[in-house]
Amino acid sequence: MDLNIVVKKFSELELTELYDILQLRSEVFVVEQDCVYQDIDGKDANALHIIGFKNNQIVAYTRCFSPGYYFEEAAIGRVVVKESERKYGYGHEIMKASDMAIKDHYKTSNIKLSAQQYLIKFYESHGYQTVGEGYLEDGIPHIAMVKE
Repeated sequence: MDLNIVVKKFSELELTELYDILQLRSEVFVVEQDCVYQDIDGKDANALHIIGFKNNQIVAYTRCFSPGYYFEEAAIGRVVVKESERKYGYGHEIMKASDMAIKDHYKTSNIKLSAQQYLIKFYESHGYQTVGEGYLEDGIPHIAMVKE
């Protein structure tokens, strides 16, 4: 079953969608990855939200930012797929949709993200290349990656 992907500005999110997004992010980034950090960081209001629905449930998500907001380039962050749904390739679908949303909304294909290092090959498969040295972000090894 394919994902039904929608793109919304923060002001367009329904209350239940916002709740479900935050729940998914917390489920993966805080609980599954055993990482105590402030997910609700005050940046969601400035993001474009790429939401993947399956059977009316949010199972995949990213948030995107315009060039100059997070990095000099446009940015993709909070890339997440519900653990039970990862075997279906939804990570690839949500990344393709995120790249397209940035092209459509921000008129650029120059994108930067902060990748967990174990996902380098995943992001490389979408045209991203590592830049610089790895670093720890919230105790997890990351590396910057860009796509032009």
